[in-house]
Amino acid sequence: MIENYNFNIDKIPNLSQEEKSIRKKNLDIFFQSGFPNKKLEDWKFTDLNSLISKNFQKLTNIEKFNIDKKLELLNNFQHNYVYLINGKMNSYNFNYEEKNKIIIDNFNNSNRNVNKPLNSLNFLNDALAIDGFYLEIKENYKLKKPLIIYNFFSNNLKDVIISNKNSIKINKGSSVDLIEYSLDDSNNCFIKNTNEQINLDEGSNLNYFVLQGSKSNNFFYKYIKSKLKKNSNFNNYILTSGLKFNKIEFDIELNDDNSNCEIYSALSLTENAHQEIKTLIAHNSPYCRSYQVIKSVLNDQSKGVYQGKIYVKNQAQKTNAYQLSKTLILNDKSEFNAKPELEIYADDVKCSHGSTSGSIDENSIYYLMTRGISEIDAKKLLIKGFLADFLEKVKNQEIKMLFEENLERQVNGS
Repeated sequence: MIENYNFNIDKIPNLSQEEKSIRKKNLDIFFQSGFPNKKLEDWKFTDLNSLISKNFQKLTNIEKFNIDKKLELLNNFQHNYVYLINGKMNSYNFNYEEKNKIIIDNFNNSNRNVNKPLNSLNFLNDALAIDGFYLEIKENYKLKKPLIIYNFFSNNLKDVIISNKNSIKINKGSSVDLIEYSLDDSNNCFIKNTNEQINLDEGSNLNYFVLQGSKSNNFFYKYIKSKLKKNSNFNNYILTSGLKFNKIEFDIELNDDNSNCEIYSALSLTENAHQEIKTLIAHNSPYCRSYQVIKSVLNDQSKGVYQGKIYVKNQAQKTNAYQLSKTLILNDKSEFNAKPELEIYADDVKCSHGSTSGSIDENSIYYLMTRGISEIDAKKLLIKGFLADFLEKVKNQEIKMLFEENLERQVNGS
């Protein structure tokens, strides 16, 4: 398979010889194992190496395209934005905010080293990443309007791997509602490989929403490393569908007392879409809380995967941790795999996990049909009800409406 890669570090601009040497070492490490396959425990349900071999003739990191694109912003929704085109920061706007409270810049590759698992995709990212963004919110500032991170992909991407890095720092007492919103105009196949570091200082809050604005025939992998300090809150809401392949990997450390992390996901998958969520939440300090609810609806030949691990250190007494995956399987050809784990070294904790899967309740469908609702609409109504309960957790009404619109589109398969 190595002969099918054309990864060229020498053509990455503005690199010192030392930087080139470091990147080439990371690329060599990647070549020793290639893309992940089912032999690795963290990828036991997914042979990414095989999927890429079937979908790419020749894979390169050399981008040959010109971008002349008018920015597509969400209408009737007041927001700040950072606009990325093919992984590179193109523009930003914080006109609703006190600009001296915000630092925004291109990601500094000299800061690329992040503690992360021995994952070949992360080594490949260290070798090839060329851009991304750095965002910092100064102390005691709450953004007045949500921040949207637009990820736009142009229509002339083909057999390219896009690698970028992002870094988000929320300082003491600050708060942000952040929406990652992806738009894909590509008619061909590409891979997006992202590493993101998120640090939350004491008493800070980050509500992180992930939305897919259009269907995509491409491959996305994102590794998120997050560290939380005392009394900080990191809440995640994932609503993506229509992706050929998508894996989001969370590695979250609750490092000080009363830090809190929540992850909610509502996915409606059709055709041959593949969606995977993997979480590791490490309770490293007492009185911390984590809460995860992953919901999926699978149809056609789609595949869903959830691997969730809760790790509790011996000093992390009074931990409260919960994880649950629930799945509706609508077709015999669809597939869901779950691997919940608890690793606990403290004795005064409250931890639980569970996983359920099944089909739509026929009695509920019959009940709705007796009220004059067609069978198709009855199923859609039940699916929407199954997925939508997490919206009650969303406090910002404009964001809630945006999620409701996208959930409606997911359920209707558009």
